[in-house]
Amino acid sequence: MTRLPPLARRSKTLSASLGLGEKLFASSEERRFADAIETGLVEVEEGLLREVAFADDMADVTSRYLLEAGGKRIRPVLTLLTAQLGEGNNPSVITAAQAVEITHLASLYHDDVMDEAEMRRGVPSAQSVWGNSVAILTGDLLFARASKLVASLGEGAIKLQADTFERLCLGQLHETIGPRIDDDPIEHYLRVLADKTGSLIAAAAQMGVIFSKAPEHYAAPVVAFGEKIGVAFQLIDDVIDLAEPESETGKPQGTDLRSGVATLPLLFLRRAARTDVDAAALLARIELHVEIDGDETELAAAIAELRAHDVTTETLDEARRWADEAVAALEPLPDGPVKLALTKFAEAVVDRST
Repeated sequence: MTRLPPLARRSKTLSASLGLGEKLFASSEERRFADAIETGLVEVEEGLLREVAFADDMADVTSRYLLEAGGKRIRPVLTLLTAQLGEGNNPSVITAAQAVEITHLASLYHDDVMDEAEMRRGVPSAQSVWGNSVAILTGDLLFARASKLVASLGEGAIKLQADTFERLCLGQLHETIGPRIDDDPIEHYLRVLADKTGSLIAAAAQMGVIFSKAPEHYAAPVVAFGEKIGVAFQLIDDVIDLAEPESETGKPQGTDLRSGVATLPLLFLRRAARTDVDAAALLARIELHVEIDGDETELAAAIAELRAHDVTTETLDEARRWADEAVAALEPLPDGPVKLALTKFAEAVVDRST
């Protein structure tokens, strides 16, 4: 029996976790659909190792570092899913799926430098291992490789990649600068998420439609789905940051809070603190211990209290609203395995919080 390489085995686990197994797809048509996703993921994974290889020894090590650390491969999965609306896994679709994942991978190297992150995917971040300059240059090398792949797909793909990259940069810029005096902090934060996370997920879904030669009118629904589910995904991450065990994330609870990042639960708490004495007291405790690097026990207790607070429930409700809107955007698509899989994917995004 042929043994799958480690990355390919991981892809099968991934697709099962996104609801592509026989328990959800019982008919012969749906099983063929699930098999197509599995096969496509194997091709994508094998290509990723090939496309991030460099003749230079140092570049080869650093560029493979986060790829080999793992990852959910959500973006190529979406490309493969939406490609089933057309020809399916043709060579252009596989190339597009690889390009979008390498683009995402490159952004992680840069994000970790910007955020001064110590961990990524359960391992020390690249900038922790090699320093900021090497991490930034590795990200640049990966962007170059992604661009080379996209260039092989034609002018339309190049423009889509450039537009998406522009939004990624603007999202990071706006996050770094923060809201202006006349900006609503919550609306500003959601715009940042749409740019930093939603734009690339939307592009991944759009590429599947374009390069599988699916009907053009399917593009707008999957783009809207990708943008909205990207925001929902990040909002659930905001909740997970307060609760998920360190052993699963590679990060301590409340990593964002400890780094001074104002995620949605904290933004909701700040809003509540204007009129709620208890919310104001909790906010003061969090900010005190974060700003002065205070008592760890007190900070951990404050984070646990924030996790149990109504503002975290409000964040979950906001994530569900974005996910519901994402599913509603799929209405123009034909009924069948693709719409079902995307709907189940949206449900899986929200269910991660439990």
